[in-house]
Amino acid sequence: MPKKRILPYVLLGLINNKGSLSGYQISQEFKHEVGDFWHASHSQIYPELARMKDDGWVEDNNDGKSTYYKITDEGSKVMRTWLEEPLEDNEELFSLKLYFIKDKSDPLLKSLINQELDINKKKYDYLKKRLAEVFEDDNKIQDNYGHYLILTRAIEREKNHILWLEKNS
Repeated sequence: MPKKRILPYVLLGLINNKGSLSGYQISQEFKHEVGDFWHASHSQIYPELARMKDDGWVEDNNDGKSTYYKITDEGSKVMRTWLEEPLEDNEELFSLKLYFIKDKSDPLLKSLINQELDINKKKYDYLKKRLAEVFEDDNKIQDNYGHYLILTRAIEREKNHILWLEKNS
């Protein structure tokens, strides 16, 4: 099954957050804001904006210097539907969706955090179980020390992520 395209939703979210953006401004958002956890190039952005315009998700306005994109009502509905889709085990997707929630009282915020918390608790339990299975004694640790380090790092990462989620739920 092909992987679902995420870029259109990221573009909708960026445009929605700012009201309207030019293609250049969108590319700057990828360099400075959303770029900390998601990347897209000019060659991806402009064709996607054209598709989104054809689909009625955005409309454009040219002021003679730049073309500015604004989200339509249909685009707002599409974006909200995407935000409400259940999370998968993909921390980048969680970060993206979280980034586009403006209001602390949005009920979607609690839902996203609780979904991510559930995903991470399962992952944490799985990793602890793997550690016990694979590294049952010091000899096993010494024979595969790099693997041991990676696995314990993953456990710490999940534990810290769970603590952060619980603090913000």
